[in-house]
Amino acid sequence: MIAAALLEAVAARVSQAPAGQPDGELQRQLRAQFDGLRVVVCSDDDVPPRAQPAFGNAHCNLYYLDAGAHCVTLTADAERASGLVVGRRGEDAD
Repeated sequence: MIAAALLEAVAARVSQAPAGQPDGELQRQLRAQFDGLRVVVCSDDDVPPRAQPAFGNAHCNLYYLDAGAHCVTLTADAERASGLVVGRRGEDAD
């Protein structure tokens, strides 16, 4: 399960990232700061348009990631979530 407080903390950290920072570097930093959290960072444009973010701000949208089965999928269910996809928005995207 991903708690609302964790969503806010991750989004706040993404907001502090320098513009133009490579996605891979931000991903490594988030994994280090939020130990044990599965995190994937990409451009928000790479996320399917039908996916609804669990949380968002001016810098990113956060989507729940479900890795419970053999395939990783996006989910709208916080209870099933085992990680996050960080969709960087606008100029923040790599």
